[in-house]
Amino acid sequence: MKESVLIQNKKRIKLNLGFLKKDMVFTISIVLAAGSCLFQSPKIEYLNFPVLISLFNLMLAIKAFEELRVLDKFAISILNKCNNSKSVSAILILLCFFSSMFMTNDVALLTFVPLTLVISRKTKMPMMETIILQTIAANIGSSLTPMGNPQNLFIYSFYGITPMPFFMTVLLLAILGIICLYFFIRRLDKKELKVEIPPIQITDPKKTMVWGMVLIIIIASIFGVIPFQVAFIVTLIIVAILNRKLLFKIDYLLLLTFICFFIFVGNISNTNAVHVLASASLKDSASVYFNSILLSQFISNVPASILLAEFTSNWKPLLLGVNIGGLGTIIASMASVISYKLYIQSYPNQGKKYLLKFSLYNFSFLFVLTLIPYIILKILKIF
Repeated sequence: MKESVLIQNKKRIKLNLGFLKKDMVFTISIVLAAGSCLFQSPKIEYLNFPVLISLFNLMLAIKAFEELRVLDKFAISILNKCNNSKSVSAILILLCFFSSMFMTNDVALLTFVPLTLVISRKTKMPMMETIILQTIAANIGSSLTPMGNPQNLFIYSFYGITPMPFFMTVLLLAILGIICLYFFIRRLDKKELKVEIPPIQITDPKKTMVWGMVLIIIIASIFGVIPFQVAFIVTLIIVAILNRKLLFKIDYLLLLTFICFFIFVGNISNTNAVHVLASASLKDSASVYFNSILLSQFISNVPASILLAEFTSNWKPLLLGVNIGGLGTIIASMASVISYKLYIQSYPNQGKKYLLKFSLYNFSFLFVLTLIPYIILKILKIF
């Protein structure tokens, strides 16, 4: 009897440890949040409720489209037009790059990464590299417009920038980024696809239309056209009417991961040491540029832009720096966490492999896109 209890206990401990290893980003976020609370008391205002609620709304909408087989239909239409795996990957990556300019990097990834996973399942093709490049593409593409990501929107409004100077500042980054993506896409495996899949009929066109309208409302709330609270209420009402089971099928650990990171970032950003360091190190354009890239690696590019904006009036290197700084570590851009979480939901045993490959690709992009713009801007005497 004692032996069976011991065996059960061992199994229970092993399961818990396996869970922690499986979702390393969630585990890291808890450790960072808890550790930062030792130095600073957390505050409710650290939590970005518009982001959390918008993320919750989007997850419900995408899950609804998945259940209605809308993603399957879209995936099959792409597959039937491509004759090799590389062309499929190229389309999916470029969709993220261009759509992120208008629907934000996190929305682009929440929309197209699930589609990539559906294609991966249907073709039995590994799509890890494609999803990593989708993430990079979304982070770079979103830099080109004020509404592409939260840090751009903040800097655009905080400094009162007009469209043309904004666009000209980030244009070089976008051009270099898509050139780098081109070379990485060329390196992807090219396997012939001999699949002719019959078109899928959407299970319920009326529900699909309703969820399409809900998605429009959610995106409108992200752009600030309507209050995010309205989008939240509308989404909950539609879920309650059409499919309550969706509430039990979305990834709440992703929301908890964001909450933990918001607590960590809030605590760290409000320490005296960070404020002293920021005010002492932001002396010229080059220092703003490099410090914004470096700080983004540790506290993410959105809080880095908010923090550094308090200490400098030099918005151009800050804008460029925080957008480049979204590459690198997985927490440098919170949109990167979304891709990771979606991937390990489908492939729970590949979390460590994903993080290693993600780091290799992202730091390669970070190195190139940090160095080349700096050299060009130095030659042009902008820095």
